[in-house]
Order: sequence, then C-alpha cells, then structure tokens
Amino acid sequence: MRSNLKLIINNTQNKIEQKQFFEKDELKIILDLYAKMVSEGSWKDYGLNISSKQVSFSVFRNAAENAIYKICKNFKPKNKNLKYLITDTNGKILDNSYELRLLLKNTNWKSFKN
Repeated sequence: MRSNLKLIINNTQNKIEQKQFFEKDELKIILDLYAKMVSEGSWKDYGLNISSKQVSFSVFRNAAENAIYKICKNFKPKNKNLKYLITDTNGKILDNSYELRLLLKNTNWKSFKN
C-alpha cells in the first residue's frame, strides 16, 4: 500500500510572518525590570499570555490577585507607537512606545495608581 505523504522542506509559502513571542533581548529587558521590582518588594509574581495578536507579560502583587500591569507586544500594530504597551488591570493603556527599552526605562511605576 502506497502513502500519499510528501516531505516539504523550507516551505516558503507558509512562512510565519513574525515571531509570535518576545524575542530574547526583549525578554531580558523585561526580566531585568522584574528582578529589580521584586527586590524592591513591589512585584511578587508574573505570567505570560500569548494570543495571535499579542504576547503579554503580566505582573502581580500577589499570586491570588489579578495582574496589576501587563507589558504587551502587539504583532501587527495599527500605529508604530502601539507596538509595546503597558496596560492596567482593566486593559487601559497607561503608556506606549515603538521601542520596549525606552518604554520601560521612562516609566515611573510608582506614579501609576493600582
């Protein structure tokens, strides 16, 4: 009995358009900030959420509560400044930028109400 299976190598027609996650350098920037905030006692836990439109790094004060902030990367932003976002518990955009490093460096976390 013959099988109708084909081996396809380097299929250029079905390439993934973008990486559907944080890249290594982006994750390092986020984890460096997370380590700093944990050492200050501000943040206690984190989680990652992945969808087809964005990936987010959720920050928790306590593991039993909702995320106080989400650091999001949009895969196909309508505006280049909406590539990286910081949102609150309700999804309200607190800050945004086209560059993750600038966004996190210039954010005053203590000024946000949560």
